[in-house]
Amino acid sequence: MDEVVTQVGAFAPLIISAVKALIVLILGWIFAGAIGGMVRRRINATPHIDQTLGNFVASLVKWVILAMVLVAVLGIFGIQATSIVAILGAASLAIGLALQGTLSDLAAGVMLVVFRPYKLGQYVDIGGTAGTVKDLNLFTTELVTPDNVQIIVPNGQSWGSIITNYSAHDTRRVDLVFGIDYGDSADEAMKIILDVAKADERIHSDPEPWVRVTNLGDSSVDLTARLWCNAADYWDLKFEITKAVKEAFDVKGVSIPYPHTVEIQKQG
Repeated sequence: MDEVVTQVGAFAPLIISAVKALIVLILGWIFAGAIGGMVRRRINATPHIDQTLGNFVASLVKWVILAMVLVAVLGIFGIQATSIVAILGAASLAIGLALQGTLSDLAAGVMLVVFRPYKLGQYVDIGGTAGTVKDLNLFTTELVTPDNVQIIVPNGQSWGSIITNYSAHDTRRVDLVFGIDYGDSADEAMKIILDVAKADERIHSDPEPWVRVTNLGDSSVDLTARLWCNAADYWDLKFEITKAVKEAFDVKGVSIPYPHTVEIQKQG
């Protein structure tokens, strides 16, 4: 019995240290999250500072605090900070090889914040993956697709890919192609398209709407309309102008052909 008590007594300091470390770790995690959230709100509340920077700085502050918490936890077990530095220095090569992907993402995250190829709320295509930027932190970029699917892109892949930013400029050009029958008047059809475009207040007059015959297809004469609008109006305008032109063609008697095959029989 005395031996059992002695063994329990020997492990008591370790148990106490483990409990203390767990408490410090939990409180540190909560504290880091709270401070990071506060930093994000303060920065985002400042009008002249972009929200992308606020999210990135908040993430950086959180991870710095967590690193300090980890040092404190190790200190509870008697491992001093100087010892930690010495161990990390000796194992720097192994750590670098093991975490090269993570370190690459971290470095890329800094580059993304510095050069700002995209910001929160913008619609982008990153290496073939498209969505609205919801978050940019130390290691990843979070996108949300139009059908509300979450996509996480590592910053290293984002920085190393071709980035197409559809929201970078205030205005965009809407390109629409309409096919008409060879028996219809191209001039009349172009006038109808221009009249529809000029009647919509969302379409800019500078640059002015542009309509031309761009292709003689197998079964149609193709007319291309190029219209400029605010970037926020792009999709609604594209769909609504397409519908409006179709209805105007119906009223004016301009037909929209469909592919068909003509059979010619020769008498021998």
